[in-house]
Amino acid sequence: MKHIKKVLILGGTGDAVKLAAKLVDIPTIEVISSLAGRTKKPLALVGQFRIGGFGGAEGLANHLRENAIDYLIDATHPCAGQITVNGEIAAQLANIPHLMLVRPQWERQSGDYWIEVETVESAAKAIPESVKRVFITSGRQQLEPFLQRSQTYPDTWYLMRSIDPPDIELPNSKVLLDRGPFSLEQERELLREYQIEAIVSKNSGGDATYAKIIAARELGIPIVMVQRPAIPEGEKVTSIEEAIAWLNSQIKPF
Repeated sequence: MKHIKKVLILGGTGDAVKLAAKLVDIPTIEVISSLAGRTKKPLALVGQFRIGGFGGAEGLANHLRENAIDYLIDATHPCAGQITVNGEIAAQLANIPHLMLVRPQWERQSGDYWIEVETVESAAKAIPESVKRVFITSGRQQLEPFLQRSQTYPDTWYLMRSIDPPDIELPNSKVLLDRGPFSLEQERELLREYQIEAIVSKNSGGDATYAKIIAARELGIPIVMVQRPAIPEGEKVTSIEEAIAWLNSQIKPF
């Protein structure tokens, strides 16, 4: 009889959902996906799942021990930052193998006009003063810097796109509730329809929202690009297939 191995996936991305869907078909693996709960309408999950935080690295380590988790795979958003750091520390404390699934970041191409910044706060400050119509795609939970900017530049209009309604209502703004992937034609039409003059984006990587980068390039629209936070040293892969191969290499035959 083969021993069942428990895998905890720190999720929140489409990659995490796809990975879990592939792993549940392996009879010797029990998959549990964990979501922070920030998205009110998460993608449909396959297998077991939990929602909510852990209480920092120590709390996650305790969860790993108490639930006899054998492997930890971090498939959170590449800009999530703290949970990735916590995952590395927790796996070390619990003494279990740990993998980070990190999709490649977008690279600046010929024709791109990027204003690269480290934080969303810096992004709000980096929007050129001449810009009057801004498309915010950096997330619904970090709008405070734009609210502050609107007090200095009250004639700037903001378009914001997110899966869930934002916690803060910006004056002189419109919210689009939508989930990627978005086609190039959709993004071209959106930028033209709303006469967007600048975009604020995190360097999320992947294909789901890359069309806006291409559309901005074609239309000569600047992008204030928030760079990814530094991630810990440790084992990393860039694709779901590589993550599955890593897990298979870890599991010893019985």
